[in-house]
Amino acid sequence: MGAQIWCGGGVRQTQVMAETARHPAFWKAVETIHDVVYFADDAKVRYGELGLKGYWRGYFASRAGALGTPGAEVVTASFHGFAPAMVARAVPEVWTLADRDAVLAERVAIARDALAPAIEQSGQDVGALADSLSIAVRDLDMAGKPLAAAHRAQPVPDDPVGRLWHGATVFREYRGDSHVAVLTAAGLGGCAANALQVATGRAAAAQQGFRGWTDEQWAAANESLREWGWVGDDGTATDLGRSARDRLEDATDRACDAGIGLTTRARMVTLAEPLLTLARAVADSGAVPFPNPTGGARP
Repeated sequence: MGAQIWCGGGVRQTQVMAETARHPAFWKAVETIHDVVYFADDAKVRYGELGLKGYWRGYFASRAGALGTPGAEVVTASFHGFAPAMVARAVPEVWTLADRDAVLAERVAIARDALAPAIEQSGQDVGALADSLSIAVRDLDMAGKPLAAAHRAQPVPDDPVGRLWHGATVFREYRGDSHVAVLTAAGLGGCAANALQVATGRAAAAQQGFRGWTDEQWAAANESLREWGWVGDDGTATDLGRSARDRLEDATDRACDAGIGLTTRARMVTLAEPLLTLARAVADSGAVPFPNPTGGARP
């Protein structure tokens, strides 16, 4: 339950607003809107034209570029779920292959193009949504949230679609940073966190390869989960494991709430339904497939 703050309509109003802001609809929506850059059919080609051959060079450079030109250890730590060896195959080489600013600009351009069909289909007022999201992200407390802070510090695009994607991205990375803090506090490293996703059915078995973990690393992670009683001998999550995974999501929501003021929560409540409508149009357009390696649920 969110903090009890006396103001206006009193404790009950504040509690309702906190719970509504914590509802998965808003987070599912911003996740889906952000994720178009990972699944755009031409993303690999467009990053390749900048000098980043292969999908993963484009991925790591475009997402980590907000941090500057970080080395592999910083990227591994910030992203959490990727095997260090996989990150090291791309970083820091990507910074010698392509101009960072050009990569970041292309990322926003990819987002614009991928979102355009869904925006037309949804009928949402993108300008109004973008303006409201831009205001909301200004008041987020970024303590302990490096990726979200780095993305918020990027220039805000002038066009409504670009601003919309930028705001959704800041919120998406904000929750992601909070989730990493919760996972590490629970003793879950990147491999174990992904293995638990697979065991609970939140990700496909191919997740191991998508994140670069070796068979030995994957087996060791599953053994740790078995020792905790979270995974059974058949490799699927136990009732205890599923309950633990749900509690990790609840803890992530609480960590997010800690840095979100009452005014911003109220704005999130207002934004949730129109953003969800747009996110569903994104999913219907095929711009983001479900299920997918990000682990996001269909809005």
